Formats: sequence, structure tokens, C-alpha cells
Amino acid sequence: MPDLEAAVAHWQAVLGVAAGPVLRNEAQGVQMQRFDLAGAQIELLSPLGDRGPLAGYLTRNPRGGLHHLAFASTDLEADLARLLQLGVVPIGQPGRNVMGQRMVFLQPASMQGLLIELQEADAAVTDGG
Repeated sequence: MPDLEAAVAHWQAVLGVAAGPVLRNEAQGVQMQRFDLAGAQIELLSPLGDRGPLAGYLTRNPRGGLHHLAFASTDLEADLARLLQLGVVPIGQPGRNVMGQRMVFLQPASMQGLLIELQEADAAVTDGG
């Protein structure tokens, strides 16, 4: 989002729920606020400067928009190994997201044109509990 504060205010009004705290990941160059909904989460991301993948995305999409979809994994290594056997290509090695969870992005060309993030979560998250 080009203006995280304005985006959070909009979505708080639309969804009727408060956003979580601002989280920052200097290594990835992003800040984020999340809305927890029944069985789903919406994360609003904003770059921490004029460099990095989100800054480039906003250059191409100045109003923001859908950047990627994320899916929880209780075993990131096993899921990634299974996807590699199917020809899915990761973007680099697994790293850590703004919440400290292990994660990896998958090449859009190997995912029907969508940028996908796999993020490690405990079973309570993936079971909806």
C-alpha cells in the first residue's frame, strides 16, 4: 500500500475490526498490519523505503492492490519438497517474515501467474484453532 495508515483506516471501517500492531521487517524492507478474521487474515504491506520488491510493485501499481497470497504450512520443508517434485520453483531460500515465521515465496511462472508465499505456522493456525 502506498499509504499504510490510510489503507488501515479504510479496511478497519469496511471490515468493522481493528488491525493489529505495525510490524516491521528491515531485512525485507516492509512494514505490515494485519486483520484477523474468522479463518482468514488480511495483511496490508507497505515498503520501508524506495527499494525492494514492494517499492517496485508500487512503481508498477501506484494505488497498490493484491500483491500475493499466503498459505500456512505446518511443515515448510516437507511442503516445499513436495512442490519441488511438482516443478514449483521457490524464489531463493526460506527466510523469516515480519512475525518471525519461516517463509518462502514461489515463482509466479510456476504457480499459474500468482506470487505465493508459504509460511510456517503451528497446527492451531492451520486447523482454525
